[in-house]
Amino acid sequence: MAEESKKYISQEKLSTHNKPGDLWISIQGKIYNVSDWANHHPGGELPLLSLAGQDVTDAFVAYHPGSAWQHLDQFFTGFHLEDYSVSEVSKDYRKLVNEFTKMGLFENSGHSVHFYLFLVAMLFTLSIYGVLCSDSGWVHLGSGVLMGFLWIQSGWLGHDSGHYQIIRSKRVNRFAQILTGNCLAGISIAWWKRNHNAHHIAVNSLEFDPDLQHMPFFAVNSKLFNSLASYYYDRKMNFDAFTRFMVSYQHWTFYPVMCLARINLFAQSFLLLSSKRLRVKNRIQEIFGLLVFWIWYPLLVSYLPNWGERVMFVVASFSVTGIQHVQFCLNHFSSSVYVGTPTGNDWCENQTKGSLDIICHPWMDWFHGGLQFQIEHHLFPRLPRGNLRKVAPLVKELCKKHKLLYTSVSFYKANELTVGMLRKAALQARDLASPVPKNLVWEAVHSVG
Repeated sequence: MAEESKKYISQEKLSTHNKPGDLWISIQGKIYNVSDWANHHPGGELPLLSLAGQDVTDAFVAYHPGSAWQHLDQFFTGFHLEDYSVSEVSKDYRKLVNEFTKMGLFENSGHSVHFYLFLVAMLFTLSIYGVLCSDSGWVHLGSGVLMGFLWIQSGWLGHDSGHYQIIRSKRVNRFAQILTGNCLAGISIAWWKRNHNAHHIAVNSLEFDPDLQHMPFFAVNSKLFNSLASYYYDRKMNFDAFTRFMVSYQHWTFYPVMCLARINLFAQSFLLLSSKRLRVKNRIQEIFGLLVFWIWYPLLVSYLPNWGERVMFVVASFSVTGIQHVQFCLNHFSSSVYVGTPTGNDWCENQTKGSLDIICHPWMDWFHGGLQFQIEHHLFPRLPRGNLRKVAPLVKELCKKHKLLYTSVSFYKANELTVGMLRKAALQARDLASPVPKNLVWEAVHSVG
């Protein structure tokens, strides 16, 4: 009788509740209205907007600890999803989540955050000491290199803290976020979390994943030539004459642009924190952290003896950090992409198709910051990076059993695949059937004499 008294709605009806102010989701067949919760959601409103109107059980399981389930009842509409069923791959995936929970793998015991914080402090100290206490240009160059490695390690800590609490105390954890992200690296942790959560939920969607939206510099697929809409930036990605020119040579400009990619992160941080349209939690705190960076870094550079060494220091620090920007691209640029809204009922399929692992020895884990296990990380984003290597064999078994794509290549091969993909799209952009419209840049490059 209890089963008969349940109220049901169809998937078609559920899918209509997918707009701001009208956001419904299904979790294990129960329908929840999260319209008002979107503005308070710790992961931001974008994940809810991207997956609204669908069953999101696997995504919920991936991102939330067991304690989150007790809060769902307040959003329950009284409806259940008609003909709700669970795929075999989802059943096995959820079993793995339960097993990892019982094994304590989601607890932050996988890597020593204190060691990495100490490493960041040492790199910071050595870089400053080299600038202030030496007259050697070579030492100043080395200090710039150390600053770049400092930013890489602080980036890994920021990435980790965006997914799980790296320090038990929430206040100390927040302090570590602002210190390593905003103060030391000049990157807003609020921007990072907003951008990265959108990426994870919509991995390799050309319209929803901000990590694939890099025009006018890069287009990872010819589908972007259709001037698609970006639902992250809320604007059209115009494939105009200048963009086509830049994309036509993207396989040559990839590494040079990566050396300067940090400038984009600075800009995106400022744009978010200065936006009146977007809600930013702890905005003043975030702005203060950025101000700290923009005081100490220019001041440190000013202590160098001449403009030549100052430029050398900045270029060295930016270029070294470019390694990390390349790493971010390797994991996704050459993987499968699609146009359209991300879906929640094929979570495992989307995460494995859109990600790529890097084969490396354990002693190189510090260099990759956990991103070498990108498939594992995307399936289990709350897993501390030190535990990703432990679960990799189980993830491979899951993929093999359900015939999911599992791509794992060397660091060199990943670079080769990425550049090859960029070259393919570049040649398509140059297609003589639709020649590049001339502009001032085109004329300047091809002028004679």
